[in-house]
Amino acid sequence: MTKFIAYYRVSTKKQERSGLGLDAQQSAVSEYVRREGGRLIDSYRETESGRVSSRPELTKAVAHARRAGATLVTAKLDRLSRDLAFLSAFMKNGVSFVSCDFPQANVFMLQVMGAVAEYEAKLIRERTSAALAARKARGLPLGSHIPACRNNLRGKAAARGRKLGASAMRAKATEAYADLLPIIESYRDQGKSFEWIAHKLNRRHTTRTDKPFTPMTVHRILGRASRKRALPLLFAQARL
Repeated sequence: MTKFIAYYRVSTKKQERSGLGLDAQQSAVSEYVRREGGRLIDSYRETESGRVSSRPELTKAVAHARRAGATLVTAKLDRLSRDLAFLSAFMKNGVSFVSCDFPQANVFMLQVMGAVAEYEAKLIRERTSAALAARKARGLPLGSHIPACRNNLRGKAAARGRKLGASAMRAKATEAYADLLPIIESYRDQGKSFEWIAHKLNRRHTTRTDKPFTPMTVHRILGRASRKRALPLLFAQARL
């Protein structure tokens, strides 16, 4: 059974209060999930213009869908965005996506965008390979045999590479639990223990590796969030 995460968007607070547009979106998604024989495991709602790229609730929905191995579903493609660049960037999330109004066409559009990006990457690889082949034909050294490249693999450059790699891994972990962080923080504010929170989360969620939450997992999620928030404050203090 396919799992679905729904994302709804209305453009104004007035629409949100009146239910105009939202009811239709919910009906379309419910009908689509029923027709596909799937299961709607959660939903996220946002009040924001389609031209705005900053979408906290969409970020949460994507994180949840990726972690749960679910498909993100919207009633119409324009509920996700009307901006082509935004849609192209969205595809890089690697989350399965479908829009109820015309699933085949929407998937095709996203595939075309991905195909163009893939073709451009292929051209870059071909140009790089050609340049390396020409260099080899001239008898010039390649890769680590080039002194400048060999030096880049040592000392400060190597340490910097390890640091950037660790930072990227932490960023991915933080993004994966963006939807759960407010819930975890709320429980901690209520004085709940890490063990209690982990037990609560395991009723509906799994970790990004599809394993149960543990007290240590909860502790790490909060720790990463705290460090991320502390950085802007440190920079602001440094400027004073």
